[in-house]
Amino acid sequence: MLVTRPQPDNDATAAALRAKGYDVLLAPMLRFEPLPFPDDQDTITTGVIVTSANALRAIEHQPGFARLLKLPLFAVGKHTARAARDAGFQDVVVADGDAARLRLKVSDSVRGKKKTEGTLLYLAGADLSRDLAGELREDGFNVVMQTTYRMAPVPTLPASVCDAFAAHRIEAVLHYSRRSARAFIDATRESGIEISALAIPQCCLSETVSEVVREAGATQVTVARTPDEPALFEALDRAIGAPAR
Repeated sequence: MLVTRPQPDNDATAAALRAKGYDVLLAPMLRFEPLPFPDDQDTITTGVIVTSANALRAIEHQPGFARLLKLPLFAVGKHTARAARDAGFQDVVVADGDAARLRLKVSDSVRGKKKTEGTLLYLAGADLSRDLAGELREDGFNVVMQTTYRMAPVPTLPASVCDAFAAHRIEAVLHYSRRSARAFIDATRESGIEISALAIPQCCLSETVSEVVREAGATQVTVARTPDEPALFEALDRAIGAPAR
């Protein structure tokens, strides 16, 4: 299997796949780059919103992070919630894996309270698939969005991965985001292996991720039933059959 997820999450994914009996190659298609985090002590912050564990990873060693730990945190899903608890947050509200459900969680949490009391701090990446901050403002919240990291595309594939594609040793590719899927396709074109890379099953975390590989010409596309890693692994089993123990 080829895992295109960025570091360090790709190591955990590889370990889980190997435990299931799969052989794994890694080709992180996005590179994590943290950005400076301003310590704004003048703003009265009443909660933190996070849609990626990377947003916390980027600032956990920067000044100002410790002040946030006493606040309630709204996490988009279980993985992000686990990262928040590991970082020291105690009051973590978990949505069901996407920004639309996270928006509802935030709204439900303040029933009976004034939405305009204090500010919600949305820790985000540089590239967003939807304007969650704007949607919450439409709902009556004061929201400040702070970009804490960016994910830079990796332009080429490792030579070992190119060789594995040429030898038909890769049976499927796992895609976790639209941007990493797009970077993968661009890298296969740069390396001259696009046809062979897209001829095998492409397993995608969501329908929106799958759109990228379908548009590139992939025909064997399997989508996770829910946007989480266990469901993606189940999609992989459906695509190629679970490995023999």
